[in-house]
Amino acid sequence: MTQRFVLALALAAALPAMAQKAPAPASTAPAASATAPSSPAKKALVAKILQIQQPAIENMARQLAEQPALAMMQQAAMALQRLPAEQRTALAQGLQADAKKYADEAAPIVRDRAVKLAPSTVGAILEQRFSEEELKQLVTILESPVNRKFQSMNGDMQRALGEKLVAETKPLVEPKVRALEQAVRKRFEAITPAAAASALK
Repeated sequence: MTQRFVLALALAAALPAMAQKAPAPASTAPAASATAPSSPAKKALVAKILQIQQPAIENMARQLAEQPALAMMQQAAMALQRLPAEQRTALAQGLQADAKKYADEAAPIVRDRAVKLAPSTVGAILEQRFSEEELKQLVTILESPVNRKFQSMNGDMQRALGEKLVAETKPLVEPKVRALEQAVRKRFEAITPAAAASALK
C-alpha cells in the first residue's frame, strides 16, 4: 500500500463509470467480511489519510479540469500550422492567454469540489475496506520519511526517464510525427480558411 494506491482510490471514486464496469460482488460470506466495522478511531484515521493525500487529490482535480483546454489547444495547434509565421505567433499567444484564463477559473472550482467529495468517496472506501490496524499502518507508511523522500523524488525520476525515453525514441517517432503533420496539413488545405475556423468551434 503506497501513496499511489490511495490516489488510485481517488481516481476510481472520481470516475464512477469505470467502477460500473467491475462485476458486482456476490452476496457471500467472504464478500460480507470485506466490509470492516466502523468506529470513531477509524474515522479519525481516514480523515488523517485524506489530509495527507489532499495535495494528490488537488493535483488530480487540476488535471481533470485542464483536459478540455488541452484538447482544444491541440486542435488549435494543428490549424495554426496553416497560418503565416507573423500571424501564428500573435494568435498562439492569444490562445495561450485564453487557456490560462480558463484554467485559472475552472481549476479552483474542480479542486474545491474534489476536496469536499473526498470524505464521502475515497474516505468511505477506506473506512469500509480497511481495518483500524491497516489504517494505522497506512498512516505510518504515508508519514514515513522514506516515503516522503521517495515522493519528493518523483519529478527527478520522471524527468530522467522522460529525457532518456525521448532521446532513444526520437529517431523512430519523428518520421511518424512528420507523416501525421503532413496528413493533417493536407486535410486543412482541402478546406477553406472559414471552414477550418468553424471546425475548431
